[in-house]
Amino acid sequence: MNVLNKGNRPSKKHGPKGLSILHEDKDLLVVEKPSGLLTIGSDRDKSRTVHYLLNDYVRKGNPKSRNRVYVVHRLDRDTSGILVFAKSEQAKKFLQENWEHTDKHYLAIVCGEVTPREGTISTYLAENSAQKVYSTLNTARGKLSHTEYRVLQEAKGFSLVEIHLLTGRKHQIRVHFAGKGNPVAGDKKYGDGGAISKRLSLHARSISFTHPFNGRKMTFDSGIPEDFVRLLGKL
Repeated sequence: MNVLNKGNRPSKKHGPKGLSILHEDKDLLVVEKPSGLLTIGSDRDKSRTVHYLLNDYVRKGNPKSRNRVYVVHRLDRDTSGILVFAKSEQAKKFLQENWEHTDKHYLAIVCGEVTPREGTISTYLAENSAQKVYSTLNTARGKLSHTEYRVLQEAKGFSLVEIHLLTGRKHQIRVHFAGKGNPVAGDKKYGDGGAISKRLSLHARSISFTHPFNGRKMTFDSGIPEDFVRLLGKL
């Protein structure tokens, strides 16, 4: 097993600006994305993305280089945390075909007291024309989605929650907790935004998967973000 915590990360000296590289080998790049950065380009923002920064990194500034990275999965712009990129089509294909076996854990600071303190939220999720995700009783329209959670700490009307993502739908965590009446702090789309947090308080903390070529179990844990610690300290 390859376990990487905050204490033994590679040197930042030659890394891509604004990203922390947790692991790199000839097949994979595992990084920690800050809140506010897109995973991959949109029509409005094609350059300032994790994908762009890592392509530039593996090309070492040579635009003619054939080196590139391949997107395996994404995080929302305002969600921080661990992202896995492949360095070949074969590695990307393996990881995506085995994604249902990938173990993903998140941390979130949500509004209010969560009851029960642990459990699984299960609803069918669909998306409307305004690109907003919602829970529906229409099983033909929505996709069944499961979010397992456990409350770790409570303070002054907020809860720190550990989340095990059992399915990976768009905005799943945000919609599920908003539906419980506990929107993620700082969520302007599915909550009231909340003055307590300037950013969406959602972090992809850890991920475990099988390496596409050597078969080793890879586990990475980024810990609790420093801004979460500061926010909880204020509460």
